[in-house]
Amino acid sequence: MGLLATVALVVLGISFMTFVTFFGRLPALRKTPIAWLHRLIWVHIPNGVLAVDQRFTSGKITTSLSRFGNYMMYDKHPTVLIFFILLLSVGETLFLPTAWPQMSAFQKSTGGIAIILPYIFLYLSAFTDPGFISPQNHTAEMARYPYDFSLFHPGTECSTCRLLKPARSKHCSVCKRCIAKCDHHCIFINNCVGARNQRWFILLLLSTAVLTLYGGILGINLMSSKILLRFPHWSLLPWRANQGSGMPVKEYLILWSWGMQNGVAMGAVTLLALLTSPLVWGLLGYHLWLIYCGTTTNESLKWSDWQAEMDDGFAFKRTMQGDRQKRLGIEPAWTRWPVETEQILVRTEDGRAPAAQGTSVPGVGEWEPVWRLKDVENLYDLGFWDNLVDVFVPGYMYRDPLTPVVEDVRARRRKGRKKKARGL
Repeated sequence: MGLLATVALVVLGISFMTFVTFFGRLPALRKTPIAWLHRLIWVHIPNGVLAVDQRFTSGKITTSLSRFGNYMMYDKHPTVLIFFILLLSVGETLFLPTAWPQMSAFQKSTGGIAIILPYIFLYLSAFTDPGFISPQNHTAEMARYPYDFSLFHPGTECSTCRLLKPARSKHCSVCKRCIAKCDHHCIFINNCVGARNQRWFILLLLSTAVLTLYGGILGINLMSSKILLRFPHWSLLPWRANQGSGMPVKEYLILWSWGMQNGVAMGAVTLLALLTSPLVWGLLGYHLWLIYCGTTTNESLKWSDWQAEMDDGFAFKRTMQGDRQKRLGIEPAWTRWPVETEQILVRTEDGRAPAAQGTSVPGVGEWEPVWRLKDVENLYDLGFWDNLVDVFVPGYMYRDPLTPVVEDVRARRRKGRKKKARGL
């Protein structure tokens, strides 16, 4: 039981701290103990150490550590990517020598596929252009999506690239480039997730989630078979052991430890796979939820800011002019997206609605207060399946520039569906 407990505690601790580190800032976890623990580890404890170091060494130690931390977290380098590859390859190297001779032909074939796919999608995610915006492709990227006058407004110039920012783009401080439909910068792939590699990133999450789940279940199955050969009264479910009379927890764990004696490496990798699999599936589920909402990680943070404005009563909206003339040179005359802007969302400093015609913001009608995100139309949400198509087949949803914007099937379905929060 000591061996099993030690391995389980070490693996559980590593998995939990990894989860807190990388997912503690997600908007969906903002008001949870996970977010509090993330702030404790990355804000409060460093501030305490900084105060102590400032008193005794005038901040020399923390300055050096800060430079190293900023380099690790905010500079483009393959350290974490290499760590991820090593985690996969070393885990498989420890697992397979014990497991492979016990696997059936079907398990070997399916397991081989499960092992290979994450490497393929990792390569495609890491080395595919995520959607770098340059002077050469700037015109095409400007026409990819229309401005929604809520999160993205025309006329904003990137202070670094000196180019007008296309709708849904973001300048990545790590890649030092503007990224089309930027979702986030992922240190596991040492690359941004954007318009051109988002599909590979989703498939990387899916294949890794399947691999960890498959490896965990396979390891449990192999160790269970070994234990049953020696102790027929044992059962994977302790309450079903001893022909249904149950088994004490202590005895149950002792038999698990016995089952790991000749395959400690396989047992440790099995536990690691089982404990990390929910994290990977959770991240995959979160990104699928963002696709369902027609948004990105970057946009969900912006919608979170808008929700705070709505809670304070500072958000207002009104209808966009149907015959509005676009400002040439600032926003494209046409976009390839099947629908155009239908509303304008603004914030005020005093909580009072702007005058109907007392602002330079285009639109018609009186300004009305907005209190909930579901009352705001998300221009980039065409419904889950069309959103999924936009991710996996970029360009399929786009229209011909000579075709006027009409209320087609996709637009009608977008208007008729139930509105939802923007990934929050």
